[in-house]
Amino acid sequence: MSTITTGTGIGLPAGTYKDDGVHSAATFAVKHMVVSTFRGRFEDFDAQLVVDENGEAALTGTVKADSIVVKDENLAGHLKSPDFFDTERYPEIKFSSLRLTREGNDVTLEGDLTIKGQTEKVTGKGTIEGPHEDIAGNTKVGLALETVIDRTKFGLNWNAPLPKGGFALADDVKLTVELELAKA
Repeated sequence: MSTITTGTGIGLPAGTYKDDGVHSAATFAVKHMVVSTFRGRFEDFDAQLVVDENGEAALTGTVKADSIVVKDENLAGHLKSPDFFDTERYPEIKFSSLRLTREGNDVTLEGDLTIKGQTEKVTGKGTIEGPHEDIAGNTKVGLALETVIDRTKFGLNWNAPLPKGGFALADDVKLTVELELAKA
């Protein structure tokens, strides 16, 4: 279990908070052809934040790798292939927190990210909002996090050299997770 430090902010009530499946997003962005940023997302994922009576918290998440969405069907197929996510052999991307700290509404999350069977420690930074009651009386928490990973550390090595220098894809990929979590 990880530690959540409430600092001067509002603490979270003990319990289990799950993403609501509608108001959450898992996206990525990578520099493409040296001049632009390519973006995509995953449609099928689950996240859970568990806060115990002592305020210690753990965030876990699982993404179905073949739920990747990009603007081109052929590109989506390439991203699912062994060149990238190899979704037949590695159907899930997983995250498990090691430490979650909070100062006001700012959070830092450290944890293990597993892509394509390879696990690396990552640190994400972002914000937390809530708890707040929605129109149906449910307790909600918002959590927005970003991190940058080196995709090659996870076996996502495909690339192509460009005629005048550089490569088709940068190694650094920005991951963004925005979660609306409801207390179960």
